[in-house]
Amino acid sequence: MLALVLTLAAPIAHGADSQLAPIRITPERRQLIGLKFATVMRKDVSDRLETTGNIEADERLQGYVQTRFAGWIEQVFANSTYQYVHRGQPLFTIYSPDLVSTENEYLLALDARKRVSDSPVGDVTTDASSLVDSAAERLKLWGVSPREIARLERERTVRHAVEIDSPMSGYVVERNALPNMYVQPDTRLFTITDLSKVWIYAAVFQDEIGKVHPDDPATVTVDAYPGTNFDGRVDFIQPQIDPMTRTVRVRCEFNNPKGQLLPGMFAHVALDLPMGEQTVIPDTAVLRTGRHNVAFINRGDGYLTPAEIELGQHVGDEFIVLKGLAPGQQIVSSANFLIDSESQLQAAAGAFVPPPPGVSANAVGQAAEAVPQASIDFTSDPNPLVRGHNKVVVTLRDSKGAPISGAQVTVSFYMAAMSAMGMAAMRAQGAAVDQRNGTYTADIELPSGGTWSLTITASKGGDTIATKQVDVSASGSMAM
Repeated sequence: MLALVLTLAAPIAHGADSQLAPIRITPERRQLIGLKFATVMRKDVSDRLETTGNIEADERLQGYVQTRFAGWIEQVFANSTYQYVHRGQPLFTIYSPDLVSTENEYLLALDARKRVSDSPVGDVTTDASSLVDSAAERLKLWGVSPREIARLERERTVRHAVEIDSPMSGYVVERNALPNMYVQPDTRLFTITDLSKVWIYAAVFQDEIGKVHPDDPATVTVDAYPGTNFDGRVDFIQPQIDPMTRTVRVRCEFNNPKGQLLPGMFAHVALDLPMGEQTVIPDTAVLRTGRHNVAFINRGDGYLTPAEIELGQHVGDEFIVLKGLAPGQQIVSSANFLIDSESQLQAAAGAFVPPPPGVSANAVGQAAEAVPQASIDFTSDPNPLVRGHNKVVVTLRDSKGAPISGAQVTVSFYMAAMSAMGMAAMRAQGAAVDQRNGTYTADIELPSGGTWSLTITASKGGDTIATKQVDVSASGSMAM
């Protein structure tokens, strides 16, 4: 049974990560494991996030009603909570000695202006008008409505109690005004809320909040109105995560002209999240190993090259790719685990590929005899190998014993997974450096002691000229 664990090569000396080796799979093998390909695409990406939320009043459309003077309330017209009032509608009447005194001053100023209106002295007329304007301004500062000031000028009488009008339209959500109640300027008499717009706070998990941005479209449905969608937008993302639910409150703004969305309602929220043009691949094309994400690129002629990639958001059944792939490339979209197992087996066997059907073993042998063979010898420092740093020295000679220089030599150590011990498969690999006279050296870090399968492969001019595979032991503790 093939192991289904991908392991990356251990880092070689100088701190660089070793590259993963290509894999060759015959057409027959592809068909057997159900290999399929997909194309890396560049396209506009959008996601849809569905969650829940609660409806609340828009805080920007709330207001308080307070007086700017002390006095006694006489009549209350807005006498019930959640009563709807219009802007300019009388809410209550109040008697205030200070207000009555200011209204009398206004009437006296009006009379004085009338008496001097025919005066030939221009300064007198101007001063009288200034007194009227000053008294009217004081009334406005007291919060007296323009309607009451106009009545004073028209009727020239001071009322015992003055009507106080609503400063805005909306629902009375809090009422503290009662008849015969003495009030001060700090007494909050009414709280009025305009529900023509409402807020809905949607709960978005922390791993998805990166997709959400202000002004993203939002759609809401409530159980009270089946089949009715309410359209709005994301207004604000709170910079705080709820430690209990690990969610972020995302505030969405909705128009509510008919008043169907009521504060306290539970709502189903769908956020449409445009993410612009992105490079995407199917999520089945990604082999996730915990620390690394790998895709297999189709290079043609049966060769698949593992490539480490950096992933962005998971959108539907696709991943956004940030690094590692280019649009137009063909990648494996199925059987990735089997491909990885094939990679491990071929690495352990020195990248051996069986002959295609129809070619006999004798023919392969005859072809091999026609090609000059090379021999591989190796030693290590320290000897025997140890867990940690090792230098592998490879000697490459042709069939006549002459040293071969200018070859590409790869040294690969492989240890199979041990499920009973909870240990994954491991590989350490490096390219040997040509030291001339047929000698090549590679610095290898072995992550564990134990028995390793060592494969040394030498190639020149694109052809493999020698392969050696042996089991070797490394002293030191086992990696757990």
